[in-house]
Amino acid sequence: MKRLLIALVVLAGVLLAADYGAAAITESAVSRQMRTQLGLADDPDVRINGFPFLTQAISGTYRSVDVDAKRIPIGPLREVEIMAQLRDVDAPLSMLLGSGPKSLVVGEADGTARIDADDLERLLPGVSKMRIENIDYGTLKDRVDEGASSSLLGVDTDSAARVVGTVTLPGIGSKEVAVISSFLLDGRDIQVVPQDVRVDDGHGKPLPLPAAVVSAVKKRFSFSLDPGTLPFEVTPRLLRPRDGTIEISGTVENLTIGSAPAPTSEG
Repeated sequence: MKRLLIALVVLAGVLLAADYGAAAITESAVSRQMRTQLGLADDPDVRINGFPFLTQAISGTYRSVDVDAKRIPIGPLREVEIMAQLRDVDAPLSMLLGSGPKSLVVGEADGTARIDADDLERLLPGVSKMRIENIDYGTLKDRVDEGASSSLLGVDTDSAARVVGTVTLPGIGSKEVAVISSFLLDGRDIQVVPQDVRVDDGHGKPLPLPAAVVSAVKKRFSFSLDPGTLPFEVTPRLLRPRDGTIEISGTVENLTIGSAPAPTSEG
């Protein structure tokens, strides 16, 4: 009995190792296909979810595949990170591991493009040391208590952030400016609309600014950006500032990644 138990444990270990090994080989094949599809400099991280892997591989249908790719150029941007979850993926194992063309048919995909502050800073001449900070209702209330318009309390904090950057102000010099801005999605365009401008006087209090200076700062921090077509043909549905970045999310159905071999005619 003891020998039987040992044999079963060894067999289970072998099967488990084989399952993980086959998953790793397939993930590598999918990663190379994604690199070609997206024109990336590096292979993206690919994870095939679900256990055991081999039963999915035999059927050629995978319940969920996660893809994380960094440093993707999209439109005027250069450092976009793409995170996607592909569901109900059809891809025969022989095709994935073979040497011919590869094609993945995806039932549904959720995609998120993450744009960081450094990428946006390149699009704003005269702004340096830029960062994006999340805000809450307390942030807005503090601004109103310090003299900002009460209309600021109507800003949707889920789609707004404090954009901080160093600029040269007319008659004042180089200062760090904090601008509470709304981030809006108009079709595929990202629109950033400044709502309130603050410059610290160095003692924790807002520095009084002439209306012309406030107008100039808002103009400098206001822009519209077309990020181009998102990978996997995802249509953007949601735009929100998160953790120092801007996230654009969307969903697409019935997606084909790569190109299947053309059918051959007989006769």
